[in-house]
Amino acid sequence: MSTEAVASRSDAAWAERLRVCRERLDCRFPQVSDVFEACLVKAEHVLSVEGVDAYLDCARFLGRMGRGVEPVLVFLAEWPAVAAILGEDALPIIARTVQVLSKSPNGKAIAPFLQTLAPVARRLAAREPMQHYLDLTLELMERTSGSIHGIHKTFASPGLPEFFTHAPTLLNALSIAGLRNWVDYGIRNYHTHPERQRAYFALQSADSRAVLQRERHGTLLVDQERRLDLYLRALWHDSAPLLPYATDVEQVAKPAPYFDSCGIRLPDVLDDARGVSGQQRYQIALAHIAGHRRWSSPLVADNFSPMQRLAIEFLEDSRIDTLILRQYPGLRRTFLALHPKPVEGACDPATQSSLRHRLAMLSRALLDPEHGYHDAVLLDFVGRFARTMASGEASSEEIAQLALSYVARTRRQSDQLATVFFADTEVDYRDDNRHLWRFHERSDDEEMFDEPPRPAASAELERLPPRHYPEWDYHSQSYRPDWVSLYESLHPSGDTAAIDRLLEKHSALARRLQRLLDLLRPQERVRIRYQEDGSELDLDIAIRSLIDFRGGATPDPRINLSHRSNGRNIAVLLLLDLSKSLADRVEVGATGGEQSILELSQEAVSLLAWSIEQLGDPFAIAGFHSDTRHDVRYLHLKGFGEHWGELVKSRLAAMQAGYSTRMGAAMRHAAHYLAARKAEKKLLLILTDGQPADVDVHDERLLVEDARQSVSELDQQGIFTYCISLDRKADEYVSDIFGRRYTVIDRIERLPERLPELFMALTR
Repeated sequence: MSTEAVASRSDAAWAERLRVCRERLDCRFPQVSDVFEACLVKAEHVLSVEGVDAYLDCARFLGRMGRGVEPVLVFLAEWPAVAAILGEDALPIIARTVQVLSKSPNGKAIAPFLQTLAPVARRLAAREPMQHYLDLTLELMERTSGSIHGIHKTFASPGLPEFFTHAPTLLNALSIAGLRNWVDYGIRNYHTHPERQRAYFALQSADSRAVLQRERHGTLLVDQERRLDLYLRALWHDSAPLLPYATDVEQVAKPAPYFDSCGIRLPDVLDDARGVSGQQRYQIALAHIAGHRRWSSPLVADNFSPMQRLAIEFLEDSRIDTLILRQYPGLRRTFLALHPKPVEGACDPATQSSLRHRLAMLSRALLDPEHGYHDAVLLDFVGRFARTMASGEASSEEIAQLALSYVARTRRQSDQLATVFFADTEVDYRDDNRHLWRFHERSDDEEMFDEPPRPAASAELERLPPRHYPEWDYHSQSYRPDWVSLYESLHPSGDTAAIDRLLEKHSALARRLQRLLDLLRPQERVRIRYQEDGSELDLDIAIRSLIDFRGGATPDPRINLSHRSNGRNIAVLLLLDLSKSLADRVEVGATGGEQSILELSQEAVSLLAWSIEQLGDPFAIAGFHSDTRHDVRYLHLKGFGEHWGELVKSRLAAMQAGYSTRMGAAMRHAAHYLAARKAEKKLLLILTDGQPADVDVHDERLLVEDARQSVSELDQQGIFTYCISLDRKADEYVSDIFGRRYTVIDRIERLPERLPELFMALTR
């Protein structure tokens, strides 16, 4: 089919889709027609088919509720951005809020509510805080709508539209709990004064700003998230997402941090406490959770009573803190500042359950060598704990046995009392230990608790935070912004001797390549004088400096010289497709033996790297593969600043094949490094054995077109791309991506010979 025919069919399909969606919207405002197509394109990029239908249904409702065209226009423009943050399944809670507003006299507040929804969602970043925000808005509406000075007439809330308008500003300064306190002050003081209420919620009155400053306490998680993420990766080699949960001053039982299969849950705000900043409190909480994720193992809860489980949790927490302090002893001061110090004898065991108090004392004693307690049993178990930990890390099971012994040794009849002594027993940096327990009775008819994620392999954990790249959608001829998440890391190392054996295997080829390299190597060498660091001594300058020194003058330290080649200025990056198909095996040689494509690639890349090292060109090697758009992996094998040596060889030896081939994002990231090189010619070589594809893409052309678009982008940056394909069917698609800049190697066994020769031909 011709290109014109494909485009015509695509245009016809899009026109039909546009017509169907326009009919579903069923909105006759002329202003909507002007923007509908652009809004639909944006929605199609973010939402599923069902999500688009729900989006259009909600917009139709807004158009029919009699509030004019503005709510419809705002919703059509803003909802895709909100859905990208909260998920499209958040639409029902938003729609319910709009319905409540529309059935009240507060219809004018709908437009500002929708206009600020995207920045509010970006600030809250999760469904749970957004639900708290929506509940707060409805409470504000209900408490400020009604009668004034005894006049029984329903009227709109004067402050609600202003509140919506300034909500992003307020959430930049306050947690949800702080925002609730600020709103409550305005309602209590100005619910019968419309003008003052309006000024308060518009942040125009003096007391409004004063209360804002009063409530603006603590450290917000959203402000520290990236720093904490890097802290978690650097110190604990963990990469779990950090998710906020709302803290409310009205809650009787304060929730504790915890982790589950979705990530690590932390409070949305932490105040400074006991001389420790909110940021440090976040770090200590993360350290404790990371310790559990590394060293704790789940236990069967059915085997223990509630009191026994409480004791096990306290001692397991103490084990984790002990292991953390072995690794980072400098944290002890902060741990001691945050851990309460229960007063010995403060609890009356005759009238109160004192088990929690005794366990908190034991926990403090295990952390603080200068605890000052005198209880003989406590001191005995401090010693037993130390002996248990002396042999190594111990285990959750060993600590559980020690905890059971402690409960049996200290058991009192009053431990069964309903009145529990809580003073100085809450260690608020510790999590709620839900990960520590499994329940057998749920295994038959109900789901088991999710197993807490264990730390992944070290190669996975050393990934940097993601970089987001757009992806080209050839259907709409536009980019999907921030569509791909790319994680880069240093490739793990392997056996260097394996690469040496490969080079020895191709020693005859290396000698032949050496003769070609001698022809390519620049002959014009230019001296660069007056260098503090250089390859050799500049004798004239050195003698002059010595004379100056002996004469009492300050000598010139630039006594060295170096050389550069004149006539060759090139930077090269070799990008390797490490997808699963590289594990396929092919016949090599006349004997009919087999070798994997991955092994042949290792041989070829080793010879190429050795060749380029002889020429002295700046050269880097990277590999890539992908597991959906959310996880494109970019692995550094050799940096521009590294020489061909043992370290690079060890990374090449550890190369493995897996996952899929999302080529466009990898090429854009490779260009990020090439663009920073100061070279006259920048060459990106792509070695691949198949067509761009990924498990979450069902349109075969989509990633081919995105790769073609990325080649065009690199051309505009002055980066020359060239593809070496090992796919015998590559002629069907490779020219669509690279034009004429490609070579298909049908006889894959010749790759070690052909790859260096191709490089030399391209850079001659």
